[in-house]
Amino acid sequence: MQVELSERDGYTILAVEGEVDFHCSPDLRKKILQVLDDSGDLILDMGGISYIDSSGVASLVEGLQHARDHKKQFLLANVQDAAMQVLKLTRLDSVFSIHESIDAAINA
Repeated sequence: MQVELSERDGYTILAVEGEVDFHCSPDLRKKILQVLDDSGDLILDMGGISYIDSSGVASLVEGLQHARDHKKQFLLANVQDAAMQVLKLTRLDSVFSIHESIDAAINA
C-alpha cells in the first residue's frame, strides 16, 4: 500500500494505492487519524485501491468516527468496484459520504 498527501480547496486528500489488508490497515488507520488531527477535512481517494478487507474497512469506520467526534468531514472518493462491493455488503455505503470524484466531494 502506498499513500500520497495533497491539499486542495481546504481539504487534505489522502490518495491510497494497492491492497488494504490486515498487514497495512494499521498504517492507513494511523495516517487517517493523523491527517484528521493535524489538518482539516479529509477526502480519501480510493481510486487506487485494488482490494480492501474487513480490517481496512474497520480503519475507515474508525476514521469516520474520529472525524465526527472532532466535527470534521471524512469523505470517500473514486471508490472502485471491489471496494464498493465490500462497503455495500457491510451496508456502510449508506454511512459514508461517497463521491464519484475529488471534484464531486469538494463541491458536495
